[in-house]
Amino acid sequence: MKKPRYLVDHLYTADPAVHVFNGKLYIYPSHDIESGIPENDNGDHFDMRDYHVFSMETMDGEVTDHGVILDINNIPWAGRQLWDCDVAFKDGKYYLYFPLKDKTDIFHIGVAISDKPEGPFIPQEAPVKGSYSIDPCVFCDDDGSHYIYFGGLWGGQLQRYRNNKAIECGHEPKDDEPALPSRVAKLSENMLEFGEDPREVIILDENGEKLKAGDHDRRFFEASWLHKYQGKYYYSYSTGNTHRLCYAVGDTPYGPFTYKGVILTPVVGWTTHHSIVEFKGKWYLFYHDSVPSGGKTWLRSIKVIELEYNEDGTIRTIDGRN
Repeated sequence: MKKPRYLVDHLYTADPAVHVFNGKLYIYPSHDIESGIPENDNGDHFDMRDYHVFSMETMDGEVTDHGVILDINNIPWAGRQLWDCDVAFKDGKYYLYFPLKDKTDIFHIGVAISDKPEGPFIPQEAPVKGSYSIDPCVFCDDDGSHYIYFGGLWGGQLQRYRNNKAIECGHEPKDDEPALPSRVAKLSENMLEFGEDPREVIILDENGEKLKAGDHDRRFFEASWLHKYQGKYYYSYSTGNTHRLCYAVGDTPYGPFTYKGVILTPVVGWTTHHSIVEFKGKWYLFYHDSVPSGGKTWLRSIKVIELEYNEDGTIRTIDGRN
């Protein structure tokens, strides 16, 4: 699959989290709607209210929409904005992790549970204790341990926190200071809590120095994803206002990760968000753009293209305007 394929044409969908369960691909995207809210840097125009799940048995086959798996009206602590989610499996249960603003307009991460990958998912009464910000990604390592990565700047509110505590006046560091990193924590055995205090996900440059806040072409902004290839941990993310998907490589799920390059150049639309998965012996990049909506950045469409590695383990850059 050298050319990208759009996957859903009856809904606007974005931020695809993709996993292989029971031999099928399951896609858990955001569900974009025309909210009528003016566009701004806080992302208020991304006013999503439910999640669908889609499945595929082959990469070129039919995409099945299993319908709504979680609705904001069924979440007891809900305020607004169901953004990017992810799903993990353990001991016969599927766990959906989602960011949502509470009734005071603060983002937290919630969990909903199902017996099936296609849902429906039943939300917990309260968000994960101590959680904040957006874009949860859950990685299962070879030993069965699960790690949750999260965080996003600007509307994602990460700049409001230091050392896992809210600060009175949230701001980004100065350009010559280390960039604000995303967070990672091992999940508890019951998959419903942090099993430890979240740690910073450190990205280093080629000289072993932390990326600087002013390095907008490489520093983290949002959209964490982690996958493993040939024994190495690949941490990938969006640079936000420079619209790139980049990646860094490390030796443990905690990092540190050394910056390696660009996976995807800018797409049509402001945001870029993705997942990387191996399916039937090949690797694929799932992502989105706003071409089908005529460039409306809040009405996006998910797509997929094959991901290729070089012999040294680096990833070949994909043209986002394909």
